[in-house]
Amino acid sequence: MSRQVVAYDSTLRDGAQAQGVSFTVEDKLKIVQRLDDLGIGYIEAGNPGSNPKDLEFFERVGALKLKSSKIIAFGSTRKVGVNAADDNNLKSLLRANTSAVAIFGKSWDYQVTDILRTTLQENLSMIADTIAFLKQQGKEVVFDAEHFYDGYKANPDYAIKTLQAAADAGADVLCLCDTNGGTFPNEIFEITQKVAASFPKVQIGIHCHNDCEMAVANSVAAVQAGAVQVQGTINGIGERCGNANLCSIIPNLQLKLGLSCIPQQNIAHLTAAARYVNDVANMPFNDKAPYVGNDAFSHKGGMHIDAVSKNPISYEHINPQQVGNMRHILVSEVAGRSALLSKIHEVDASLAKDSADTKRILEHIKTLEHEGYQFESAEASIQLLVRKQLGKFRPFFEFREYQVNIHEPALNGVNSSAMIKIAVDGKEEITAAEGDGPVNALDNAMRRALERFYPAIKHVRLTDYKVRVLDSDRATAANVRVLIESADQYESWTTTGVSTDVIDASWRAMLDAIEYKLMRDEVRATSELAGAA
Repeated sequence: MSRQVVAYDSTLRDGAQAQGVSFTVEDKLKIVQRLDDLGIGYIEAGNPGSNPKDLEFFERVGALKLKSSKIIAFGSTRKVGVNAADDNNLKSLLRANTSAVAIFGKSWDYQVTDILRTTLQENLSMIADTIAFLKQQGKEVVFDAEHFYDGYKANPDYAIKTLQAAADAGADVLCLCDTNGGTFPNEIFEITQKVAASFPKVQIGIHCHNDCEMAVANSVAAVQAGAVQVQGTINGIGERCGNANLCSIIPNLQLKLGLSCIPQQNIAHLTAAARYVNDVANMPFNDKAPYVGNDAFSHKGGMHIDAVSKNPISYEHINPQQVGNMRHILVSEVAGRSALLSKIHEVDASLAKDSADTKRILEHIKTLEHEGYQFESAEASIQLLVRKQLGKFRPFFEFREYQVNIHEPALNGVNSSAMIKIAVDGKEEITAAEGDGPVNALDNAMRRALERFYPAIKHVRLTDYKVRVLDSDRATAANVRVLIESADQYESWTTTGVSTDVIDASWRAMLDAIEYKLMRDEVRATSELAGAA
């Protein structure tokens, strides 16, 4: 590695400003631990002067034994006309008891005169007084030059004076902020290079927003121009269009440019960390995200799949395992036999590409997809289908029938009931259950019927549920496709069902989900027994 670039995460502060995101104190503590495990250098965790929740967080985070990360408390320069020692925001920063703090101040003359409504000289004094006061308290200080690039383009002399005031007061890092997210990479490079040359004894940082979808490119350009600290958030979450995405920046710098952001062995945990943060934030994960997305290394086109099977570099710019991701070969009507063969080989590695079984399964899949099935995202359903077609699936139960009743108005919080009849080893079981909707009632009834025979089913939880109308011109008679994502303590999997009845489509997907769970448990138990032997 030729140069160290410090990864600075602002998910818990800037990311929390995204619409629909609200971290509890417990959420923030969990994310801190995960980011520390990843090897992030700094974690900006909130403004202790803004709300009681952040104050509680800073009181509790000190108990964590962090290996890699420094916690940073965030605040603004002193208020206009107030001594730094008397400023309530700065007092809150000190009460946070962190070794490092981040202070944002105005670097655009327009922001000073028209938004802050003070003089340009007073703003310089606010920056200098604040940083000098915090340095006297023994703090490491990052100065976030808010709106720096817009300020530099409008009045470069004054923008540089704000950095000079911070540097003279002892700031450890001068972080240049593209606050409005409207600057282009060539501008970022040129301006950052000039700043780095003007302040050779101070570390330069970069903080970009994504309003022109250039935050990652701008961050990389700044590093190439001399920045040694790069700020961003996990998955790019943040206000408006989001912040620079560390899950793209870190591998871009580390795997492409040979720079060191986090310990080399930790980059393989990047995908898991990205998905963990979105789970905690209760946000849907972006399957199209570079490096860490589910689709980042997914191949559907027949020629692509054939080429990747011969040599992955034909359509993959890195090995997905480098970032903890994995390759997905998607089975569809355009994927051809190469894709299907990879799925068949997961069940029976001896089958040839042109075997009668392969041809028969491919034709069956094409027929189902014509009806509206989609197996690209439902790998559990395709594996069950292949096993059943090859006679390698042992039925765990026999489904006989189900009935669903809906009653409105709802009584006691439920509006549906379901009855299900199944048989296990010839023993018939009839079970009924209520639910908040017909699908939930069916799910409850099926679990009640099967948990008696297969207690492990209680560990299965539904993590996502999607419904897609396939032929809307048929209105309420249209086919619908349901995708259900399930998880247990070991893994997650997705199944699909298609029908003109949304309840029946959901039932088919749920049925696959339970069958897959039982099949995987059986395979896992067999492997453990073989390993013990």
